[in-house]
Amino acid sequence: MEQPTEFVFDIPVGAGVATRANTDGPPVTPKDAATVILVRDGADGVEVFLQHRVKGMPFAGGMTVFPGGGVDKRDADASVAWAGPEPSWWASRFGCDDALARALTCAAVRETFEESGVLLAGSADEVLTDVTTYAAARQALETREVSLAAFLADAGLTLRADLLRPWAHWITPEQEPRRYDTRFYVAKLPEGQEADGATSEASSSGWQLPEDAIADAREGRRMLMPPTWLTLSELAKFATADDILNEQREIVRIAPTLIRENGHVRVVLERR
Repeated sequence: MEQPTEFVFDIPVGAGVATRANTDGPPVTPKDAATVILVRDGADGVEVFLQHRVKGMPFAGGMTVFPGGGVDKRDADASVAWAGPEPSWWASRFGCDDALARALTCAAVRETFEESGVLLAGSADEVLTDVTTYAAARQALETREVSLAAFLADAGLTLRADLLRPWAHWITPEQEPRRYDTRFYVAKLPEGQEADGATSEASSSGWQLPEDAIADAREGRRMLMPPTWLTLSELAKFATADDILNEQREIVRIAPTLIRENGHVRVVLERR
């Protein structure tokens, strides 16, 4: 899919888009982060897993988001058993070095498990279908008592990088007090697994058609950040989850600038 170098994304003010900004002082250095867009085939089309973050959280409090979070330094542990595209392949897609690519992909798998209970792991030949036996490990990961590498090693599991696909690369606007350099992945819900909302970071979670989530935002029933809004708009164009995974995308960093004018928020997306 060919993407323009820059375009304007218009959202009515008050239509459920987060545009908070802080213009005091120099820009904050963004932290590396990973986000995973979980999709599945529903009765009426492709559904996406969304979480409503707890109000008062330092970043994106009260917003509706995909699972994800910042990279933990332990995510770079090279001892993780790995199946699928090597870190060098991810590095070439996301424009970073191999070590960061490994850490980002591990963070994607870890955060998805922590926040949704979906574990993109198994053996080199099989994907897990039942993860209920790892509930205690999930809690330990969320509280940082154990690292992903230690958990997978203890459980005899292999990280399945082949279940993920690169989707996008967003960096938080310079005006924001908290900034993230975020790589977006997409993954199809593994057969037999269930996504839930058993995380301290979300007040509610669930599956929804992308177009319905956008309609909720337009009508003020949820708040979306521009990356989430635009990603949902892209996902709504696909007929099946496999179509999404098979989409060939050029990954370039998107640096949004938010401008309020004439009752709308102009989100200028500069692709670098």
